[in-house]
Amino acid sequence: MAGTVVVVEDDATLAAAVRYNLERDGYQCLVAADGARGLELVRRERPALVLLDVMLPGLDGLEVCRRIRAESSVPIIMLTARVEETDRVVGLEVGADDYITKPFGMRELLARVRAALRRAQMRPDSEISSQAVRFGRLRLDPARRELTRDGATVALKPKEFDLLWFFVRHPGRVYSREQLLGQVWGYDFPGGSRTVDVHIRWLREKLEEEPAAPRYLRTSRGAGYLFDISSNHDV
Repeated sequence: MAGTVVVVEDDATLAAAVRYNLERDGYQCLVAADGARGLELVRRERPALVLLDVMLPGLDGLEVCRRIRAESSVPIIMLTARVEETDRVVGLEVGADDYITKPFGMRELLARVRAALRRAQMRPDSEISSQAVRFGRLRLDPARRELTRDGATVALKPKEFDLLWFFVRHPGRVYSREQLLGQVWGYDFPGGSRTVDVHIRWLREKLEEEPAAPRYLRTSRGAGYLFDISSNHDV
């Protein structure tokens, strides 16, 4: 069995199709038709991944995502009929790992599920190296998935942590937006380069004393981004 996936979707026909294809691909699939039931399933079953509709009766998908993310780093793929970029950004802000827009093909959905699970398996808590890294007043602990400044926790969303940890492991090297999408998201995320830029901005706001003049997460004009600790003697 490839793992358990919780599907939170109020469209019974779509939910049945998703369940059929997931189970045919080797996953155990549990379905909830509303947000409250979906949240209950996630808390009880501790699935490998959650497929979460945005528009749900009662507790909507964004609120369900927010509550799950406060308790767990389980990968969350949101399903939505909304195509506006702002809607995708809101989903990312509350902790979603990916967005797929309806209508979608089942092959694409399964590919995104597999990619999200691969990325989850490659997170620092499953890697051999788990040594904390210091830079300036900051300390990044991959085992605890925690960033602190002078001992105080700096809250990071899951993908913010994944992106920062990738940069910390590859200091001084420039990565294009496309390379970062492939390395951190695992495939061509629908938000494209905008997704990378948004996460870079969020990280700068949390890492840098002057986000407009970053010391660590720097832009290489026309090429991409790099993590620079060359002037930091505390690493």
